[in-house]
Amino acid sequence: MSKLITTTSVLTDQPLKSYVISDVAEIDGCMASARQAAGVWVQTDIKQRVAVLAKLQAIILADFDHIVEVIQSATGKVKTEVLLGEIYFVLELLRYYQQHATDILAPRPVHTAPLAFPQASAAYERKPYGVVAVISPWNFPFQLTLSPLLTALFGGNAVIFKMSELSLPVGELIEALLAKLDLPKGLVQQVIGEAETGAQLINARPDLVFFTGSVAAGRAVMARAAQHPIPVMLELGGKDAMIVFADAHLQRAVKAAMYGAFSNSGQVCVSIERCYVEASCYADFVGQLREAVATITVGHGEFGDLGGLTSLKQFAVIEAHYNDAIAKGAKASSPLRLDGRYVYPVVLWDVTHDMLIMREETFGPLLPVMAFESENHAIDLANDSDFGLNASVWSKDIPKAEHVAKQLQVGNWAVNDVIKNIGHAGLPFGGVKNSGFGRYHGAEGLRQFTYTVAGVTSRTGLDDEPNWFPYSETRYQEMRAFIDLLFGAGSLFQRIVRNALQLRAFQKYSSLNLRQHLRNSWIFLRGDGD
Repeated sequence: MSKLITTTSVLTDQPLKSYVISDVAEIDGCMASARQAAGVWVQTDIKQRVAVLAKLQAIILADFDHIVEVIQSATGKVKTEVLLGEIYFVLELLRYYQQHATDILAPRPVHTAPLAFPQASAAYERKPYGVVAVISPWNFPFQLTLSPLLTALFGGNAVIFKMSELSLPVGELIEALLAKLDLPKGLVQQVIGEAETGAQLINARPDLVFFTGSVAAGRAVMARAAQHPIPVMLELGGKDAMIVFADAHLQRAVKAAMYGAFSNSGQVCVSIERCYVEASCYADFVGQLREAVATITVGHGEFGDLGGLTSLKQFAVIEAHYNDAIAKGAKASSPLRLDGRYVYPVVLWDVTHDMLIMREETFGPLLPVMAFESENHAIDLANDSDFGLNASVWSKDIPKAEHVAKQLQVGNWAVNDVIKNIGHAGLPFGGVKNSGFGRYHGAEGLRQFTYTVAGVTSRTGLDDEPNWFPYSETRYQEMRAFIDLLFGAGSLFQRIVRNALQLRAFQKYSSLNLRQHLRNSWIFLRGDGD
């Protein structure tokens, strides 16, 4: 008998639909079908791939309200959060790759040294991996599935994706939207299940795995992929720092802290989970935060700001971090309150780095605030973390703010803005340390779904090369002189004169005369030759 997963509406807690869990035979069948489709898709010219995928924009816009409803029901987000956090960025990424993918993936010529590679050209091109497995989380199931999925398709790959078991209606929605495109049969497929299904998908040996989720799950994915071995890209958790200097626009920074910490009820990998404020404005800033948090509306009413928790299991982590902070001396704007799936946001201050809330990912609507004394102190505090995903620095002194941002051990940063920088379609996104590795978005992100193939073409008519057999003492001396010419001490003139006899001996292995050799030597060593 087939095993089922029954999904539930986060808005009503009522069952939505039951889905059959994919077994190993089905997953293997998906892989075989995907490989056939990949063989067709890779032969499709990049301009044609772009033209086909670009049509998804109109398809999404035509079905906008239905998409919002499905995502809301699966995640518990308020409508504006669905609009900005889920749909907008997919559309922006589509537009970016529509405009730039052809150039990003175009073959690139590379300079060849005329002495080492006479009458030769060199270039590299990018080829798709083949079949990409995309394993996505429940907090942004539409965006965090479609973004890597579409990037893989633009790159010429087939995709098999596995949603979180909490997000299966969104996976069904994605399949329906993509079915309206003229894609080869089997190019995009979904497998259904929990962690075991993800492991089985990796065991089916895709050519690349892209995973978004927790650090623990990322380690499991990496260990499983290493058994085959398969390259992986990991976009994991964050513990993002916000650094506020006394010369910042404090009113703006307060509003940014509210949004950065509490949007999507804190269920964002780049949520502000640590706020460091310069001591001279610390009391003022905390006071403004306490006033601001009281104005946030929780619920799905007409003007609701925060929706519910997608996974109620996360509340245990939120509660543990809150209780630990209070027990160790932190102060709170209010008691922690859970009403159904709704967690009311809390500001915590007088926190220290020995508290769980400053060390571990909370993934909930808690904002801890801590004072710092100096620029270097702020940098040290921000870098004192196992995570390194995103950060923000706040100051009217832009050079100072950028200098501080560049000292932070993160994959991304923003000055005087928060979270929004990850929505820049042209910027690569990813983390360092326990926040993962690999990048997606932007030109670099698209390239990471492909691999390079490099080639050199020789057009010489010679029947021999100076580095070929047979070796001899004469050949050794000639090559020694050649290396000295390229890398030896002294001026170019001194090197040429010093090695004129050796170059004359080297001439017999080249159709070029000595004068041409000397000219090429000059061009090569200046670095402006072809």
